[in-house]
Amino acid sequence: MTWADFYLICFAVGVAFSVLSFLLGGHHWHLPFHFHLHGGGPVVHTGTHASTGHGGHGPHHTAVSVLSPVTLAAFLAWFGGMGYLLTRYSGWAFTAALSMSILAGLVAAAIVFLFVAKVLTSDEQHLDPADFDMVGVLGRISIPVRESGTGELIYSQAGTRRVCGVRAEDGSAIAKGTEVVVTRYEKGIAYVRLWSELAGEEHAIEKDRI
Repeated sequence: MTWADFYLICFAVGVAFSVLSFLLGGHHWHLPFHFHLHGGGPVVHTGTHASTGHGGHGPHHTAVSVLSPVTLAAFLAWFGGMGYLLTRYSGWAFTAALSMSILAGLVAAAIVFLFVAKVLTSDEQHLDPADFDMVGVLGRISIPVRESGTGELIYSQAGTRRVCGVRAEDGSAIAKGTEVVVTRYEKGIAYVRLWSELAGEEHAIEKDRI
């Protein structure tokens, strides 16, 4: 087998893996090891990964692997393609052609890695369920709640102003503009208590502790 054949095989394998990665979502494939970039430098992880955090409510971080199927496929495709062209259609020496092929593969892999890293680390990928927990949310009644009835609550969450149905926890009426705190959330309805009541209870508890 000549070097031209070797480069051609690498190109074919790279293109095939690129197509599979596109169809199957290559950044979700798993290799027996992962090579990640962290602030302190490159680190290799082997085996399975365990999630870490403080009580499961810390910010989510998507680790982006340098050695992933998509980056390896890009390297093989460009390495093989460049090597084949230089071997067959240029007068370059073997060492020069090999060096240029490796460089082309690394550049292609780096471009793909940066693109995937940007996509995987976008804000939309970092949605923490804890950020959307309704319990404890402070809001204001926009449509009055009648006794044992339903009104509307306006509140801010994850930087966005939102609305939802609201009922008093004890079934009492709540006037428009009243500040309330969500105590539970079921089937799209927020059950609330008056903020003034909760603040008074907390103040009383603090006085008892003193």
